[in-house]
This record gives sequence, C-alpha cells and structure tokens, in this order.
Amino acid sequence: MSLYQQIKHDLQQGRFAPGTVLKQTDLAECYNVSRIPVRDALQRLKSEGWLCAHGKRGIAVPQFDAREAEDLYLMRMRLEPLLLTFAAERLNSEILGRARDILERMDHTPGLAAAEIGALNREFHACLYSAAERQTLFATVAQLQQQCERYIGYQSRSLDYQHTSQREHYAILEALQRGDVEGASRVLEQHISSAGRALVDYLNGRPE
Repeated sequence: MSLYQQIKHDLQQGRFAPGTVLKQTDLAECYNVSRIPVRDALQRLKSEGWLCAHGKRGIAVPQFDAREAEDLYLMRMRLEPLLLTFAAERLNSEILGRARDILERMDHTPGLAAAEIGALNREFHACLYSAAERQTLFATVAQLQQQCERYIGYQSRSLDYQHTSQREHYAILEALQRGDVEGASRVLEQHISSAGRALVDYLNGRPE
C-alpha cells in the first residue's frame, strides 16, 4: 500500500479526527518515511477533497459538512439515474453478471474495511454506467462519488448502512435483468437519496 493509500485509509477509518492539523514532520515519523512523500501524498489528498488548507501553509482534516454532503447526494440522485437510463439499452448478460459478481464479493468477503467497501461500491456502479458511453456524464458522476468517498467510512461506522445498501443494489440489478429500466432508475434514486438523507440528518444532529 502506498503512503497516499495508507493515509487515505487512515482518514477513512477515523484515525485523524475532523479538525486535526496534519504536520509533515509528525506524519513522516508516524509512517517512518521522509517528508517529501508525505508532502506529495498530502497535496494529492487535498486536491481530492480529503484535506483542506489551514492557515497560510498548513493542511487539516476537514470537518464533516452536512450542507456539502446534501449537495453531493442531491446531484448524484439526479445524474446517476440518468446515466443508468442511457446505459440500459447496452446492458447485456455479461455486464449484469459482472455486476452481480461484485455484489457477491462484497457479501462473501469478511472484514472488509470501509475503503474496500467504497471501492467495490464504485466498481458495481461503474460496471453498469460505463455501458452508457457518455464520457462527460460518467466523469462528472465519478468525481461526485469521489467527493462522497470521505464520508463512506464515517457513514459505515456510524449508521450501519451496508446491509440496506446491498439490498438496494440487488434490487437495481434484478430490475435491470427484468428489463424494467424505469423501476431500476427509481430504486437507484431512492438508494442514493435515502443514504444521503440519513447521513445529513445524522450530521445535523451530531453534537459539536
């Protein structure tokens, strides 16, 4: 695992609490590396929204922001069903089979970390969406999913949402297998919006 991946994993697991200022010297000692790879990893994580600026030159772990989470989920729940609709006419048994394989890996691999769950979740959706051959829309959705990624570990630990998420994944897949594109899109929209509302409600009610 690269230093970038390790720090990202630790952020997702809650090792560094929101609001924590990250110092290159401390991280270099923590991960037993020089400051240069730490600097590079922090800059990459900052560019992806995992970290934010602090003061003139510092970097910190951003607070969880209910408004940001709401904006991300509102955009996703409108764009992803649209992308799925475009993809539906090109879906075939091979693609749907690969999507089912991804879900079964999630079910049958014990002890998956939040980052691994997030990666398989994105792989499942991308398996379906890529058939649309709408590169701009696909890239926009992928970026929104990436921005949501830092909330996944928090959501998994705090809300125990994975079982519900998997049930909805299977419902989407089964609707597509029946040729019910409208039904699949409806379940997908509900899948995104219900997770988003649960997270936003929890963040808004979380004590400071």
